[in-house]
Parts: sequence; structure tokens; C-alpha cells
Amino acid sequence: MASLNQISPPGQSTGAASGTTTRSLNRSIGLVGLMWASVGSIIGSGWLFGAKNGVVAAGPAAVISWVIGAVAIVLLAFVHAELGGLFPVAGGTARYPHYAFGGLAGMSFGWFSWLQAATVAPIEVEAMINYSKDLPGAGGLLNADKTLTLSGFVVATLLMGVFVAVNFLGVKALARTNTVTTWLKIFVPLFTIFMLAISSFHTSNFTSHGFAPFGAKGVLAAISSSGIIFALLGFEQAIQIAGESRNPRRDIPRAVLGSVAIGTLIYTLLQVVFIGALPVSAFANGWDKLDFPGIDGPFAGLATLVGLGWLGWVLKADAIISPGGTGLIYTTSTSRISYGLSKNGYAPQKFEQLDKNGVPWFGLILSFVTGVICFLPFPSWQELVGFITSASVLMYAGAPLAFGALRRRLPDRERSYRLPMGGVISPAAFVVSSLIIYWAGWHTLSRLGMAIVLGYALLGGYAAYAIKKGLPNAPRLNWKSAQWLPVYLLGLGLISWQGGFGDGTGRIPMWYDMGLVSVFAIAIYYWAIRVALPAEEIEREVADVEVVDAGGH
Repeated sequence: MASLNQISPPGQSTGAASGTTTRSLNRSIGLVGLMWASVGSIIGSGWLFGAKNGVVAAGPAAVISWVIGAVAIVLLAFVHAELGGLFPVAGGTARYPHYAFGGLAGMSFGWFSWLQAATVAPIEVEAMINYSKDLPGAGGLLNADKTLTLSGFVVATLLMGVFVAVNFLGVKALARTNTVTTWLKIFVPLFTIFMLAISSFHTSNFTSHGFAPFGAKGVLAAISSSGIIFALLGFEQAIQIAGESRNPRRDIPRAVLGSVAIGTLIYTLLQVVFIGALPVSAFANGWDKLDFPGIDGPFAGLATLVGLGWLGWVLKADAIISPGGTGLIYTTSTSRISYGLSKNGYAPQKFEQLDKNGVPWFGLILSFVTGVICFLPFPSWQELVGFITSASVLMYAGAPLAFGALRRRLPDRERSYRLPMGGVISPAAFVVSSLIIYWAGWHTLSRLGMAIVLGYALLGGYAAYAIKKGLPNAPRLNWKSAQWLPVYLLGLGLISWQGGFGDGTGRIPMWYDMGLVSVFAIAIYYWAIRVALPAEEIEREVADVEVVDAGGH
């Protein structure tokens, strides 16, 4: 394998004839930087709104929703930990399905990955504005329906510009900035948990109006629609910047699993203290009609309500730091995913060009433009979260499939971390991913379907152009290896339409629908790994990948 000094950015020629740069990604991030990239993404606007939205959807049983969500994320994190150690490459989630199933599957999951990453940063900006609207000088930024006013649009655009500007300083500066903000993002929620627990905690709140007033359906729907999975997502950020890690084979599995453990603990405790600290008057008319002064900024409003007004102001300040840090790292992720898409031939090679700091500058510009478009009068934070959760989990669903295929095709390839019971955990992770997508409901999935069609038009159009023109990075679409993909997307959509979540027809009864999704997902899983690319073709796909040895040299 090439030494670090010999490695060029994937997909870029080093020859003069190509006219491309010989700059490479700067491998300067250690374990703490990787872990904090993931933790900084996990702890964002989700902690500011997730507890309130969860209890409205599920009552006190929202605690169970967080546990189920955490189990799902842990399964996915285990799978990603092995894949990240096997192929520590930039934009990894967009590239693993490509290695296992070829061009068509890689293009599809690459689009899901980019769609999720590109839309998180603007959602975080909207959360910042929504939570801080009562701060001095912040009035008039939101309309009554929570969309941005003209002045709010300008402020949001400037904040997106800050994210992009920090990213242009290079990954080392980004890691330093993110490390500082992440320490704050961990401290403030933990301090909030402690203060609410000792000042106002009523165990009777968990049972006085019923522990699970909306039954199992409320518990499950809350996982997708209330921001629970959205809050826990982000562990993959260490994988997305793996191409810039000093010792990826050792550090990526540790960073992924460690970040999930930290995030799960903090979010579950936040949900518990939020429920326990509420005065009875706040949910006197039922949990679905939860109301108290300042509910638009749930934790800040609650702190003020229980006599901790000073903590409310601290939380409003943190409402800028926490989402801001997450938006910052997702802006990074978006540019690295577009880098990976270009490497695999689904996007122009312009996305592979690096500036003097080793930053994929064109992908950053595109992430800024996408963010600005997302600030147009779209629905509320929570509705956007449901959409992004579905896109995110659809992206993650590619990892268990790639895991199963690569375990079968490349069983002896070096891995810094080998998942115990991988043959059981991997299909279980795919089933859980499919269920979370289903729980988002037909209302959300129908809109996600339109976004998928748009992605095929954009990426598929470029791939067809590249193949026709014989461009150097023209992809091989490998239709045979992806024959299961349209069946999966259309089948899951059909079950959602006929199911009972999110405006579905309800023709498939509760529990039967989830059983059907589970059986369907298992069938797709084993079909996919059976028709995956042959081992020799996978080896060709990864031959020029930026993979360093176990020592990081």
C-alpha cells in the first residue's frame, strides 16, 4: 500500500495530462477528534426538542421509545464499526454499498447519504433561530407558522455562511473548533439534568395520566416522527472523515461505539427529567395537549417555570452552540460525501478538487446553496425531522447489506474490528432500519419517494452522460447486483401506504404490518448478499482506495 505521502485523493489523477491536483486529504485527526465529530453531531437540536416531542407523541412511555431507538442505533453502529475499520475512506456511508453491489446501489445509497447530510445543517440553523427568538434583538425572525421571515432568512443564510467559512480553514481547525463546542454541548445537558432533578422532580408524573396513553403505536411512531432517531443519528461522522484520520483502523470503531454510548445516556436522562420536572398543570388536559409558558423552547421554558430562570438563559445561549456545532460538522460531512460520490463516478470530478488546506471546496459551496434553499417556507422543524430521519435510516440501511456481502465475499480481508455474531446482528440491523422507516408513516415516505426520484434524475443523468462520453470516472452500474433495490424501495412504500402509520390506509392491521415489514426485510437482505459483486470485482473496486494499514502509516 502507498504511504501517506503517496496517497492522492480518490478518483483524481496525479498526471499532468489530467490537469487535476495532486493534493491529498490531510490525515491529522486523532481518536478524540473523531469521537467528538460524532458526539458533536449526536448532541444538536435533538436534545432541545426531542424530549418534548417524544412525550407529546407517547406520554411518559417516550422513555421506552428512546431505549428502542438506542438499541436500533447500537446495532447500526456495530455494523459501521467493522466497515469503518475495513475501509477507512472519506464519505464512507456513501461508498460501502458501492463496493459490495456496484454502481446502481452505490449511486442510490450515495444519494440517500448526501440528501440526509445536506439538509441537517439548515435544520440546525432553524432550531437555533426558533430557540433564541426571545433573546434581545432576535424578535421578528419567525412567522406564526414557524417559517422564516425575510430578516430570519438573512440571519439563517449568514449562519450557513459561518459553517462554510470555518470548514474552509481545513479539517484540523474544524476539529479544534468542534472539540471546544462539543465539551460545552456535553456539559450543558448534563448540568440541566442535574439541576432539574434536584429542584423539581415528581415521580407521580409518570403514572398520573397513564404511562403509555397512546399505546404501542404512540411509542413506535415517536421513534421516527418526534426526533428520537434524528437525535441519536450522527455516529457516522467519524466514518465520513475517516480519510483524514491518523489511525483509522484503530480509532474509528472506538469513536463510533463511544459516541453512541455517550449520546444514548444523555438523551435518556434528559427525557426522564423533562417528564419528572413538569408541573401537573402542563399536562392536565392530556400529554398530547402539553402546554406551558415558553414551550417553543421546551427546556428553557421549563427551567423558567420551575424557578430556574437563570438556567433558562443558559439554555437559550446553548441553543446556539449545540445546533451550531452539529450544523458545522454536517457541512463538513456533506462535502466529503459529494467527494465520495464523485470518486465513484456519480458526480462531476469538480467535487474532488481540493484547496490548499485539503478541503473539497466545490462540495462546500453546494452545501451552502442547498442550505439556503431549505430556508424557504417549508414546514416545521418536527415535520422536516421526520423526513430527514427516513432519509437517514434509508442511508444507514445500506451498511448492514454491505456488511453481509463483504463478510461473505471478503472473509479474510484485514479488519481492525470484527463484530461478534455479525451474521445475526447485521440482518437484525437491516430489519430495524426498515421498521424505523415504516414507522415514519406514509405522509413522510411519499415525500421521501419524490426526493428519491429527483436523486435518480440528477445522479442517474450524470452517470448516463459520463458513460456515453467515456469519461474517466464513468461508473459501472452493475444492474444485476442491485436487482433487489427497486423491489425493496417500492415494496416498503406499498406496505407503508397500506399500513396504519402517518396517513396510511390502515388496511394492514397493527403488528401484522410490522411482521410483514420484518419478513420482507429479511428476504431482501439474503437476496442482496446472494447477488452481490464477486470477490474479485470488489477487490478491483477498492484497489485504489485510501486505506492505511493497522498502524496508520
